[in-house]
Amino acid sequence: MKEIEKKKTLAGKISEDFIDGLIVMIPVAITAFVVITLLEFTEHTIGDYLPMKFPGAGLVTIIISIWLIGLLSGHRISKKFIEFGEWFLDKIPVVKFIYGSVKKFSTALLESDSMFQKIVLVPYQQSMVLGFLMHGVPEKIREKLGDEYVCVFVPWSMNMTAGINLFVKKSEIVPVDMSSEEALQFVLTAGATVKSKD
Repeated sequence: MKEIEKKKTLAGKISEDFIDGLIVMIPVAITAFVVITLLEFTEHTIGDYLPMKFPGAGLVTIIISIWLIGLLSGHRISKKFIEFGEWFLDKIPVVKFIYGSVKKFSTALLESDSMFQKIVLVPYQQSMVLGFLMHGVPEKIREKLGDEYVCVFVPWSMNMTAGINLFVKKSEIVPVDMSSEEALQFVLTAGATVKSKD
């Protein structure tokens, strides 16, 4: 009987160690996969055409190119070229929708200091959900709802690329004292990052 219990204990310990190993290795493996894939992609798309070749040459070239474009975008002549390009894209039916949407999102994400900073709880289908207070309500919607409503973005768990915008009364919002990193981790992992008090 004791031998059986020892075998069960040993098997349980091995199982726990294996799971602990997975917890350590999975994030490392995914991170390595993303980095290696990015390096390989840039090497094949750009690195093959460079006069000087070294590991990561394509990625370095892309980073420097983005920096140079950002530097040049502040000059008057460059701004005219960018404005002309955006004007041209705005004339193409499908392209203008995609480009406009992506530009607005990337601008809000990269330039705003307060996006995804104000964490709140809001009522949703007889429950409370974690969300991010957005900047404001579009004028056309404000005309219908009034000034007492605000916009809250509620991302879906395990998938930050999808979510829903809720227009909620200010009186129904519950502020949460969490950092944006804590809130995003909680959503992305469906709450798995929170340690049980039990």
